[in-house]
Amino acid sequence: MPEVSVARDVFEYALVRVVPRLERGERVNAGVIVYCRAQRFLGARCVVDARRLRTLDPGVDVDGVARALEGVELVCRGGAGAGPAREEDAGRRFRWLTAPRSTIVQPGAIHTGLTRDAAGELERLAERLVL
Repeated sequence: MPEVSVARDVFEYALVRVVPRLERGERVNAGVIVYCRAQRFLGARCVVDARRLRTLDPGVDVDGVARALEGVELVCRGGAGAGPAREEDAGRRFRWLTAPRSTIVQPGAIHTGLTRDAAGELERLAERLVL
């Protein structure tokens, strides 16, 4: 019996990390961003774990971190909530979100994979790497 090939698309993803005290470099995975050009998908799933953050820094601004993580999700969605990025296509928004920065909320390295379902991949990665 011949093998049936089901096409899968290349996707990219990056973790979103919170580094409450930059000088210490300790971090908590707080989200994941997934981009799949072929499926026209850009999405993020972010969570704030105040207990874990306060373990690293009792004085961390949890509300500020929550707003920054919400901003990541808004940029992924595009539209008016994305601010100046609303005019950019999904690929440019992904590159902007994953550009290195020295702030409390930072992107991790970009990784790639193959998928039939980018939205499902987002949930799988969030469950495996963040939640």
